[in-house]
Amino acid sequence: MFGDGTEGGMPDMSALLEQAQQMQQQLLAAKEELSHARLTGEAAGGLVKATVSGTGELVAVEIAPAAVDPEDAELLGDMVVAAVRDATERAEVLAAEKLGPFAGGFDGPSDSGPGALGSGGSPFGI
Repeated sequence: MFGDGTEGGMPDMSALLEQAQQMQQQLLAAKEELSHARLTGEAAGGLVKATVSGTGELVAVEIAPAAVDPEDAELLGDMVVAAVRDATERAEVLAAEKLGPFAGGFDGPSDSGPGALGSGGSPFGI
């Protein structure tokens, strides 16, 4: 009737189901890719580095000896926070790139739990 694969105005349910299954597989693949991704942020010209997973989980912190000043431990803490923030922002960008096509029409994450993206969850609402 409409020339778009519908019969009598009703969508082809098997085609819709197949499309939904393909989208689900693509979403799972994107989440898997994010869980294995590693993104590194830096502070103080690379003296402090923080690495997070694609889901935002902090997995490593590297501090160069030159960054350690026994007289100013507070500065080191600030540099670590800046590096973690940089890495987390990179993870947010990657998650938006990978999961953005699946976010249309959803009010929140499809998995249960706070900000869940899959294994490990996410500190950002994607």
